[in-house]
Amino acid sequence: MSRGASTPAHFAELFWPPADELAAAAERIRARLGDWPARAAPMRICVAAPEHPAAGDLLIVTAGDAEAEAARAAGVIAAGGAVIAIDERHATLVSGTARHALTAAAQLADDWIAALAAFLDCGFEPHDALVLALAWRDGDEAAAGDPWPVDPARFPSIAGAPAAPEPAFAPCPARLGLYPVVPSADWVERVLDYGARAVQLRLKGVPAGQLADEVARAVAAGRRHPDARVFINDHWRLAIEAGAYGVHLGQEDLQTADLGAIAAAGLRLGLSSHGYYEMLVALRLRPSYLALGPVYATTTKAVAAPPQGLARIARYARLAGRRAPLVAIGGVTAATLPAVIATGVGSVAVVSAVTAAADPRAAVASLGACFEA
Repeated sequence: MSRGASTPAHFAELFWPPADELAAAAERIRARLGDWPARAAPMRICVAAPEHPAAGDLLIVTAGDAEAEAARAAGVIAAGGAVIAIDERHATLVSGTARHALTAAAQLADDWIAALAAFLDCGFEPHDALVLALAWRDGDEAAAGDPWPVDPARFPSIAGAPAAPEPAFAPCPARLGLYPVVPSADWVERVLDYGARAVQLRLKGVPAGQLADEVARAVAAGRRHPDARVFINDHWRLAIEAGAYGVHLGQEDLQTADLGAIAAAGLRLGLSSHGYYEMLVALRLRPSYLALGPVYATTTKAVAAPPQGLARIARYARLAGRRAPLVAIGGVTAATLPAVIATGVGSVAVVSAVTAAADPRAAVASLGACFEA
């Protein structure tokens, strides 16, 4: 179910204590944001600590009051809610054990809390809604055209995020096109022979003693095709040793991978992202490409993030496409591929659309042709 403009009465229920001006401002902003899937469980934005906190409460405290409000903030978090500590340029969201710290590009808009409510109502997770709220400017809802934030200069930065290594990661083409993700070196050889020129080896459940051989075989297969680009998922050390074209990492790998070693070895780096906050983390590192997803529900990989859908992928592309080549991934089929390409990405990763196809050779040919239309 999707919801377009919400009513003032709807937003009046989402603030504590009741705040008519905030509710009216949130309704004005939400009316300009278009149709989005209705949020399954509405969040209540608390500008004062509630006496009886509940799951779904989002308490906002100023940095100066954070110490005095520490006990009540802890109570909100213990109840399953979250807390945003804010000052003129900084915002920190704490939920459970997760902490998201942001530095705004400019002084916060007077309507940033109303914008936060509007983006939450569009179904965005709190950390992504906060990113958008910090990129919002007063009066955006009255501007001609689409008011959705897309100017990179408006977006906040991630406080404490690692800086990009020097030298920078080697670049990728702006459009990688069809990008099969396959489970073995045999499959790498096959899809390259079928005509694919970008491929990712994602090894799962392979005995440790066989990993190096699989990676080496995949890289060797790429060398037999001068224009091939073979990426290795996760196993960055083996990718460096084998001289792979590139490596693909998830956000969880950023804490352990030696990004400087990857860059120094001349490998390209692809990074996963699942929303605005993770996009900002990834883009700070200046990756060779940025993966956006999952577009649709997928069974080929366990992903904590929900399906993003075409509307979000298109919004992400308008922001991130100015800064890195983009790859959409997750649940894409032959039937949905043209619509995914139309979001503005230059590449689409597919898994079962190739590996589970009755005729993989024909699948690679037909899927690849979609990028030439």
